[in-house]
Amino acid sequence: MNIPDCDAVYDVSQLHCSVHSFDVDSCVYVFQKIVKAGDKDLDGQLDFEEFVHYLRDHEKKLRLVFKSLDKKNDGRIDSQEIMQSLRDLGVHISEEQAEKILKSMDKNGTMTIDWNEWRDYHLLHPADNIPEIILYWKHSTIFDVGESLMVPDEFTAEEKKTGMWWRHLVAGGGAGAVSRTCTAPLDRLKVLMQVHASRSNTMGIAGGFAQMIREGGVRSLWRGNGINVLKIAPESAIKFMAYEQIKRLIGSNQETLGILERLVAGSLAGAIAQSSIYPMEVLKTRLALGRTGQYSGIMDCAKHIFKKEGLTAFYKGYIPNVLGIIPYAGIDLAVYETLKNWWLQRFATDSADPGVFVLLACGTMSSTCGQLASYPLALVRTRMQAQASQEGSPQMTMTGLFRHIVRTEGAIGLYRGLTPNFMKVIPAVSISYVVYENLKITLGVQSR
Repeated sequence: MNIPDCDAVYDVSQLHCSVHSFDVDSCVYVFQKIVKAGDKDLDGQLDFEEFVHYLRDHEKKLRLVFKSLDKKNDGRIDSQEIMQSLRDLGVHISEEQAEKILKSMDKNGTMTIDWNEWRDYHLLHPADNIPEIILYWKHSTIFDVGESLMVPDEFTAEEKKTGMWWRHLVAGGGAGAVSRTCTAPLDRLKVLMQVHASRSNTMGIAGGFAQMIREGGVRSLWRGNGINVLKIAPESAIKFMAYEQIKRLIGSNQETLGILERLVAGSLAGAIAQSSIYPMEVLKTRLALGRTGQYSGIMDCAKHIFKKEGLTAFYKGYIPNVLGIIPYAGIDLAVYETLKNWWLQRFATDSADPGVFVLLACGTMSSTCGQLASYPLALVRTRMQAQASQEGSPQMTMTGLFRHIVRTEGAIGLYRGLTPNFMKVIPAVSISYVVYENLKITLGVQSR
């Protein structure tokens, strides 16, 4: 792209070719969006350096989309290619509609668009959500790390219409079940370390595994995994339905939300889902901490808790659990978006498709950062869930537990069990992805 000289003077007529189809109010709106998109120092003004940066960044995104639309790789886009690209995104239009789109950008009457025509038309139209980039970079729920705080996935109108969305959810649920089962020993070790480890009782990885096997045999490594797998289906379904309703309530008319809207909608949907299945979270913790023979199964554990502690016991630790959703989801999304934008700036040339390994790496790193931020709340939640099961243990509030842990164990006490928690992230993400891809083939789910 040729960047103009900084001493050049521009008048409105030079922008006419890009905004000729707008009225005055629309022109003002377009330029306001440009200022907002390019204003890096947030002073409400767009200086020359910021404008140049905006043009370069925006043109690169436009080139990626152009190359993605150009299915024949002949440097031109025709009506059939527009129809096919929109069809891939779940939008069906007629050839007549595609030709209308072409005519709005076609300057020379060839009924095809070359790169210059595409760039000139779109350069001053800020792209908030370029569909082609979003399609490849969806932050998918398949990255299951055994935590229940993930922002829900989004589905196209076509996927919802054809019922393909529930197949994605089933495939994701199956992948999560296999992944959690494979990493269950590390998950149980994490819970034991969160509750029992202290300055006086240092529990290591090897020692923790040896203790579990000595107490209940190899089978005890999977104690609590059954309920952890069972809660995947209701939680995913509730979270998805709540997310779709919240999207409508916040008044978004876009199929794909922006990052802030997604954070709000995802956090609220997560809170609703967690509220619905939280008793299962408490049961999982109690089973994981239980001794061999203490409970004959999930229902027996529930009966013991209800008989001894009452209904309120099933919501112990609820407040720190819900509070943990916000830092987890916020940092997870922010890190993922940052890594995505960095990759697109540095490495995207012919396509926005990053490939499997880049997506797995980004998903793993963003999830890890999210867990790191919310871990102290997760630890306090687990200890509150476990309090009544420990003989002589005082029943503390959330703030009381925070103060007690920091006073007796130091800040490091808020991160007990972090090592096995992080050890399970990479295998959990990898197993989830492999199983998900195979289940998609079995269920006849089209690749995105």
